[in-house]
Amino acid sequence: MHDLRITMIQSKLIWEDIESNIDMFDKKLNNVKEYTDIIVLPEMFLTGFSMNAAKLAISMKDEPVKWLVEKSVQKNADIVGSLIIKENGQYFNRLIWAKPVREIFTYDKKHLFRMAGEDRVYSAGNKNITAELKGWKLRPFICYDLRFPIWTRNIGDLFDVAVFIANWPHKRALHWKLLLKARAIENQCYVVGVNRVGTDGNGLFYSGDSQVVDPKGNTVFEQQNTECIHTVKLSMSELKAYRKDFPVWRDADHQAC
Repeated sequence: MHDLRITMIQSKLIWEDIESNIDMFDKKLNNVKEYTDIIVLPEMFLTGFSMNAAKLAISMKDEPVKWLVEKSVQKNADIVGSLIIKENGQYFNRLIWAKPVREIFTYDKKHLFRMAGEDRVYSAGNKNITAELKGWKLRPFICYDLRFPIWTRNIGDLFDVAVFIANWPHKRALHWKLLLKARAIENQCYVVGVNRVGTDGNGLFYSGDSQVVDPKGNTVFEQQNTECIHTVKLSMSELKAYRKDFPVWRDADHQAC
């Protein structure tokens, strides 16, 4: 059973400036020197959490997507982050999962943050995806999805890691931290949460609080306020042993009451 190495990049974002953010993240990705299997970037990492989709949206054929794939090839690691995508006349907050074999998986954010008007600008996704790597199953989600346990429930074909990317403001940081732990405990899986830091164009401050939580709810890593590039190693043997010794997953409800 192979361990899995996940690298989190907690970063400031340059507001609504795609080219500058590409340049910045190109340098940050080049600074990932140690071996890793997956590199995780924040939500909307090329723009910040903007509702200006008409100006900022790109297509899946545009250079930023090609750049992400090329960086995956260069680093020989999967790279995950979300972009503003226009497709068939609609805008999506779309997570791109790029693999070094030049394969792409996508997940469109299901729960749109109505308090910022995201639901009035973007279209919601309607299906989960599961990525596989080295015998691990990983399921990605985006920010507000974290609040909805039915959508993120680990039922049936169990996933081993839930990955949440976000632009989650500091004023609700307590919720972010508690919910990441809750999702790990209830789903008996590792949870990786990657958030941004700094202040955005709307004056919102982000403290990051990116973290990794193990299936028992223990914090493996957490970083507040500062930019960081950090790699953690997840143990499949420990995960399987815990699920075997304490098989809560066998009694999970398969539908909402």
